[in-house]
Amino acid sequence: MTSSPAERVDVSVLVPVLNEEACIRETVAAMQAQRFDGTIEFLFMDGRSEDGTRPILEQLAAADPRIHVIDNPARSTPSALNAGLRHARGAYVARMDAHALYPPTYVSAGVERLRRGDVEWVSGPAIPEGNGRWSRLVSLALGTWLGVGGSRKWGGSDEIEVDTGVFAGVWERSTLERHEGWDEGWPANQDSELASRVIAGGGRIVCLPELGARYMPRDSLLGLARQYFRYGYYRAKTSRRHPASMRRSHLLPPGLVLALPAAVAGPGLLRTGARVALVVYLALVAAVSLRATRGKSSEAPGLTAVFVTMHASWGLGFLCGCVRFGPPLAALRRLPRG
Repeated sequence: MTSSPAERVDVSVLVPVLNEEACIRETVAAMQAQRFDGTIEFLFMDGRSEDGTRPILEQLAAADPRIHVIDNPARSTPSALNAGLRHARGAYVARMDAHALYPPTYVSAGVERLRRGDVEWVSGPAIPEGNGRWSRLVSLALGTWLGVGGSRKWGGSDEIEVDTGVFAGVWERSTLERHEGWDEGWPANQDSELASRVIAGGGRIVCLPELGARYMPRDSLLGLARQYFRYGYYRAKTSRRHPASMRRSHLLPPGLVLALPAAVAGPGLLRTGARVALVVYLALVAAVSLRATRGKSSEAPGLTAVFVTMHASWGLGFLCGCVRFGPPLAALRRLPRG
């Protein structure tokens, strides 16, 4: 850390960073604008950035004693969060990401809800805002039921209770310490894995609309494919470790991927069924795309490509995760009962 005063603070904000030179000043400025009636510190865990991120953070830390920079040699997100938790001096802990802009009442609203009791984790919706062609189309996709995959974390006007589909959040520090922080075996999907442990321990997780954070989705199909492959890959691991975290909707993307070879080379009835399923899927995606783009013929094909990329990449990642970590048999057995 750049400095380590001994006194306690009310809230520690943990921010993993890696090569964020392009946006780090804007990110920090938004965090400094938090309106909170108490003491706060901002811990930036730098994964040994290779651009100008670290010097910028150290410059900002010299001007604001609330900012501290922590080394994260392992470079992964969960290792960064755990490093931040070890250094945190706050009774409450908030997680923020460098690629999102949080409302100025994010910390205060989260802490106030925790103080009212009966919950262990207060989260907010992730609000996609694209500024490039593909980024805008991904934002459109995530605003539809076909894009969010049944998750309820993407908005609404009232507090809702959520399962393992969470985005960042605010906790009492004692909650994170009781659950031993984030599991570093989850480079992705680490919040969902932690949420599974919190729920298994009897804790409740809520999503508040006033904690909604704006972020910019990937602006290329290749970047989107890589992102969703990782999501699916580690969702398979999460489902194996925590069977109760798996939903029926998680089976649809891998089913789509498996339908492709079955439609080409499967035996008679299986081949026919797979082809029918793929035709129905493409018709459904096309219909949702036309509706979401309000019939704009120039945008609907691109949105269709986004949907297919998201679903196929997630499904392929899930299947590869099943090969790597083993199939989530206990999760599959409990699905008919769930």
